[in-house]
Amino acid sequence: MRFNGISKIVAAGMAAVIMMAAPSAIRAQGGATVLTAADAQKLLPASVFYRGQSATTQLRNSGGVKFADGFYVLATLVDTSGYSTGLAAKYQAYFIAELPIKVDGKSLPAGVYGAGFVGDKFVLTDVGAHDVLTAAAGDDAAQKHPMPLQVVAEPSGGFRLYIQRKYVTFSR
Repeated sequence: MRFNGISKIVAAGMAAVIMMAAPSAIRAQGGATVLTAADAQKLLPASVFYRGQSATTQLRNSGGVKFADGFYVLATLVDTSGYSTGLAAKYQAYFIAELPIKVDGKSLPAGVYGAGFVGDKFVLTDVGAHDVLTAAAGDDAAQKHPMPLQVVAEPSGGFRLYIQRKYVTFSR
């Protein structure tokens, strides 16, 4: 009888631990954690250099991923009001990858990039505004209330970087 009571307590304790761990498993993939805007703000600068100018970042519209080994991928929207219309069209965000990643299956070396969605393409440029990588972009019409910028875990693995309803997938 005493053993039966102890086993029930142990089972209840294990169930509680599993239920508490489940939400973090949704947020993490392979030990990686999706960062909120508040988390990313602590890491990103207030202004950035791109194509001969300094632009302020919109830290409230930022996000990223911290991988299990401590490396980051971060993104934040930027104020492009001082840039030409053509340049501002493809420079919507500042994108930092501390390690090589895959963007839509294409290799991207570690670095700092300008990023933006142009039509049905996601374009990454170096800080001189030269195209580095172009990838197919998705459009998530199912999003009821899109955020200006967010990073979410992809159910099948990897992550999605959204700007409004447009997104691109990336992985390690």
